[in-house]
Amino acid sequence: MRFRGNKRFASVVGLVLGLLCAVEAAKVNKHKPWIETTYHGIVTENDDKVLLDPPLIALDKDAPLRYAESFEVTLTEEGEICGFRIHGQNVPFEAVVLDKSTGEGVIRAKDKLDCELQKEHTFTIQAYDCGEGPDGSNMKKSHKATVHIQVNDINEYSPVFKEKSYKATVIEGKKYDSILKVEAVDADCSFQFSQICNYEIVTPDVPFTIDKDGFIKNTEKLSYGKEHMYKLTVTAYDCGKNRASEDVLVKISVKPTCKPSWQGFNKRIEYEPGTGSLALFPSMHLETCDEPITSIRATVELETSHIGKGCDRDTYSEKSLHKLCGASSGTVELLPAPSSSANWTVGLPTDNGHDSDQVFEFNGTQAIKVPDGMVSTSLKDPFTISVWMRHGPGAHEKETILCNSDKTDMNRHHYSLYIHNCRLIFLLRQDPSEAENYKPAEFHWKLDQVCDKEWHHYVLNVEFPSVSLFVDGTTFEPFLVTEDYPLHASKIETQLTIGACWQGANARMAQFFRGNLAGLIIRSGKLENKKVIDCLYTCKEGLDVQLPEEVASAVKVEFNPNQSSLTVEGDDIDAFDKVMQHISYLNSRQFPTPGIRHLRISTTVKCFNEESCVTVPDAEGYVMVLQPEEPKISLSGIDHFARSAAEFESQEGVTLFPEMRIVSTITREVEADTESEAAEGADDDPTVQETVVSEEIMHNLDTCEVTVVGDELDGEHESLEVDMTQLQQRALEMSSSNLGLVITGVNTMANYEQVLHLIRYKNWHTEALFDRKFKLVCSELNGRYISNDFKVEVNVIHTANPMEHSNNAMVQPNFINPVHHASVDLSGHNLVNAHQASVVPSAATIVIVVCVSFLVFMIILGVFRIRAAHQRTMRDQENGKENEMDWDDSALTITVNPMETYEDQHSSEEEEEEEEESEDGEEEDDITSAESESSEDEEGGEPEDQQGASRQQQLEWDDSTLTY
Repeated sequence: MRFRGNKRFASVVGLVLGLLCAVEAAKVNKHKPWIETTYHGIVTENDDKVLLDPPLIALDKDAPLRYAESFEVTLTEEGEICGFRIHGQNVPFEAVVLDKSTGEGVIRAKDKLDCELQKEHTFTIQAYDCGEGPDGSNMKKSHKATVHIQVNDINEYSPVFKEKSYKATVIEGKKYDSILKVEAVDADCSFQFSQICNYEIVTPDVPFTIDKDGFIKNTEKLSYGKEHMYKLTVTAYDCGKNRASEDVLVKISVKPTCKPSWQGFNKRIEYEPGTGSLALFPSMHLETCDEPITSIRATVELETSHIGKGCDRDTYSEKSLHKLCGASSGTVELLPAPSSSANWTVGLPTDNGHDSDQVFEFNGTQAIKVPDGMVSTSLKDPFTISVWMRHGPGAHEKETILCNSDKTDMNRHHYSLYIHNCRLIFLLRQDPSEAENYKPAEFHWKLDQVCDKEWHHYVLNVEFPSVSLFVDGTTFEPFLVTEDYPLHASKIETQLTIGACWQGANARMAQFFRGNLAGLIIRSGKLENKKVIDCLYTCKEGLDVQLPEEVASAVKVEFNPNQSSLTVEGDDIDAFDKVMQHISYLNSRQFPTPGIRHLRISTTVKCFNEESCVTVPDAEGYVMVLQPEEPKISLSGIDHFARSAAEFESQEGVTLFPEMRIVSTITREVEADTESEAAEGADDDPTVQETVVSEEIMHNLDTCEVTVVGDELDGEHESLEVDMTQLQQRALEMSSSNLGLVITGVNTMANYEQVLHLIRYKNWHTEALFDRKFKLVCSELNGRYISNDFKVEVNVIHTANPMEHSNNAMVQPNFINPVHHASVDLSGHNLVNAHQASVVPSAATIVIVVCVSFLVFMIILGVFRIRAAHQRTMRDQENGKENEMDWDDSALTITVNPMETYEDQHSSEEEEEEEEESEDGEEEDDITSAESESSEDEEGGEPEDQQGASRQQQLEWDDSTLTY
């Protein structure tokens, strides 16, 4: 309200009021502003407004009168607050007065706040009034109040796992409360947004679950056989439902229940022939599950009972093996491979599935008789019987292996080897000339080997009255010896049989054997040297071990005789494992039998109480012997030649294989040279990676057999012979028959070549012999590898003198037999009787021959004239025509080709015709050759000088350039 009057009144009033105001002012601004002592505020990260409790309001008791800037009086109900002041370092807030009169203010953030950096702020604040006078002097300040401000969080971060991946191992068959824990964190500052509220397994259909704290457990018992390792994907959520930025991988391995066992070896082990020894268990170790072990014993067995005679032995004949082992003298093989010279085993079934081992099967109905004279062993002298046998199970009846009994009238057994109730029994009855008193007659051995269905090697050394038995190289003494009287004197012949015993009184076989036999040998003279017996039994394959020096003293290793089994003993597990890792398989055969050899490891483990506290199951596997590169044996040489009859009739005879060559090769695949292939041209097939090459190798032979092709040898006037001294020097043997001869013995190909060069054919009755054919076959390993059939044909050249003919016709060829012409075999296989060849040809036959010769002459003359007429037009083709008409003798077999002579009285026309005839390839040559085989007696009355001249003119055969 303003009061107005005259000027005087106004000035007075103003003065009075001014004085009053001055007085009043001195009274009003005597109080300080007042605020609360404590404030609490909340601010969000993305906002700057702070909500305070209580609100920020400053009060002043000096209100409502205020000093104005002018002398005008202004009346207010409240006092004025000019501002607020914040105290503290780096306080990111400011206080602002909203209304001076009311003292209302706010606090706000100066910059964007980050809860993750600082989630609470504390500072002090003061309020101050506007002071006195226009210049605001004498300003009053309130007390300092404490302000607590909390920065509220927003969910700006996602959970992150602490690890990049998690791994754990569990044992199969166990259910866990917790396998492992995964953990994620959130960078948000608030409890709500920084806490992980949930974990989740993303991978479907797995037997695991996870709780809110990240603990994973299995929902079912796990099996190592079903799954070795599980891979899980896990994610996490914070309480603001943000998902983890990246899921995490969890790997859970399933470990089998700890069971003591051999671990770390392959069940299939491949062996390539010719590579020496092969480590069987290079990475194997024994798992004992931390048991306190005191000793370990392991037996490794290589099962080869299905291979031939129990293992991969050289499959030479048993007789050859005796020679190789130093027991060759007086050896008779009773079960040889069937051949032309030894055919009594032809009817027996053979075990052909086992690498050509000559194994014979006896099923209880078969038996064979050994030919008389094969065995001449006197029972008074020491002798040896050896045999490979596989037998079982046993029967109550007697089963005879070898028996020598009366051939007729009676059933007396002179000596025999048989089985009865799984006992091996040898019967030896003495000669009737001995004194009539009891003498040892039966020797009994009770052996498990007799009926275990496995192959075993038996050697009986008989030196009466003692008999020694070696089984697989081990000596066994008889547990029972019974005595008997000598046999009564008799002139009855004996019969030696195998597989049963001959009953002479009943003329039948009895006591049949059931099983397999091989290599049955009787040898004169005792085998005193055990090395020979061991050699006969030695196997070409087996186990081997090279003990490391550091463990040699800590482990003991023992082998069985044929090295198919070994035993390892020790108390140090580490040393034991090293020895097992050095066990190897070795096959020293050049061409081993392919197939499977089973392996078995049997283990016994003892603890401190000397009991088997740990049971280790048997470990089984097998060695697969791969197919060897088989050799191809090739025989080559001269396979067609002619010799004069005089050479056949000479003391030396004719050499059949003068230039024989034996070569053995193997064919193998090798990787092709890609660079050289590329150089050959771009048309080559790029997919071809291998090429086949042949390589010559050296190995032994054990048989070469020469057989006659065609008629058998007639012992009265022909034979095949070889120098026996040369054979004996090379430790070879020869057997012969009317079918040919067989050379046997293990020796080099070079020695066999030299012996074959010595084989000669002799015939001292060659009048009707035109040719002879022979076949040669050589083999290795008892017929496992057989050469090609090398056939040789040798022609006989008969010499004779030509006769003079007054009819100016051609001379009749030699060796024509007009009476028996039809019986002559042009192939040369038939031998014409010498008496028939001496018959004088009849007149009718001579006329026929002359007519035929004249007809041929006319045909040749016509051909000559036709060629002369066309000579000019065919001049360009004459050379090719002549080459075409040249005689090709590569497939021709000419038995006799005598030089034809003509009389001096022949006309010049006849000479010209004969010359042209030879140019035309001697077209009538087939006729003259055929007719020349039966005209021997026409020249029988010629003078000796003329006959000698004819011999000089005879065609001399040169086979060096002929190819047959």
